[in-house]
Amino acid sequence: MDSNADAVAILGGGKIGEALLSGLLRGTRTTADIVVGEKHPERAAYLVETYGVEVTDVLSAVEKATTLVIAVKPQDIDSLLAEVGSVVGTGHVVVSVAAGVTTKHIERALPDGVAVVRCMPNTPALVDQAMTAIAGGAHAEDDHLAVAESLLGAVGRVVRVPESQLDAVTALSGSGPAYFFYLVEAMIDAGILLGLPRTLAAELIVQTAVGAATMLRDSGEHPVQLREAVTSPGGTTIAAIRELEVHGVRAALLAAIEAAARRSRELGAEDS
Repeated sequence: MDSNADAVAILGGGKIGEALLSGLLRGTRTTADIVVGEKHPERAAYLVETYGVEVTDVLSAVEKATTLVIAVKPQDIDSLLAEVGSVVGTGHVVVSVAAGVTTKHIERALPDGVAVVRCMPNTPALVDQAMTAIAGGAHAEDDHLAVAESLLGAVGRVVRVPESQLDAVTALSGSGPAYFFYLVEAMIDAGILLGLPRTLAAELIVQTAVGAATMLRDSGEHPVQLREAVTSPGGTTIAAIRELEVHGVRAALLAAIEAAARRSRELGAEDS
């Protein structure tokens, strides 16, 4: 692929990079305007074979595109920025999906004036159901945020937030899928305890989770209203809810999410 003013370079071909690549190709993008920078030969070969996209070294990828998506692990971002800093300019838009890495941290490694947009997607990006929050850095204008919205919108929903809220976003939606997986795991174990086969318990709970989430999204009703609709006086559900309250499940969730936000702030402070 020659240099292309509309091209996107995905720097890092791991799971999140692949999820974005796959989503973009299912949307309005083609292999003609996407290039991937990936240093591991086996992974590069897989991406070429699976998606038919050009995969090259990181520097070459940067030179071929105006939109740069940083999709490496947070611990690898400094080496990536050191490698590309000399070839990134104000004509680029840098979109980072590296968890916990602030826009200031990225801006310090790049020439002055480069627009940086920080994004916090979550793992449902792998199935086009991500929830992503984005925040602009010091030089990011509305059109730069729109670029990030277009890219992340290929794998789910996108909202704009001030960067000061991204630690809370990380705790809620970034880490959020793990809380649901944890709850589903416990419910499946409960089904086994009650004598159900594991496969049946899993099928019952997973579909229940999908149905409940769809009702939350589509009904417009508050979760309290939806819960009360299932909770008959003197019935099975209220007996279960009482046990959840007795065991402090609500308080435990609040404390857990606060801990996640606190750790996100700590990680951001470490790179400042």
